[in-house]
Amino acid sequence: MKISELQSSVDRWVKAYGVRYFNELTNMALLTEEVGEVARLIARRYGEQSEKESDKGKELADEFADVLFVLVCLANQTGVDLTKAVKKNMMKKTRRDKDRHHANPKLAVKPKKKKTQTVR
Repeated sequence: MKISELQSSVDRWVKAYGVRYFNELTNMALLTEEVGEVARLIARRYGEQSEKESDKGKELADEFADVLFVLVCLANQTGVDLTKAVKKNMMKKTRRDKDRHHANPKLAVKPKKKKTQTVR
């Protein structure tokens, strides 16, 4: 699905099932809430916190989709064409960062260490 198709699809869904868009401040709060749910799952699955029983059935992909849905709602209601915005943003990042990350020693690929056997 293209971004423009996603924006149209979300708009149709909101008008058919959601009646209307929530106002921008409400959607901003909802976006923050959804991002928090993504953060919670990542912290527990990939970080050092243990996963709670209530989180075990949740899918990270579904949480990402919730974030994307609300983000698209905000773009639609503020008149942002996400296709144009993403293209412009990628050009900005490319100009700004074309050499920066390759020159960053913190990002250098480190050679894998050979495993040594421990003699007991």
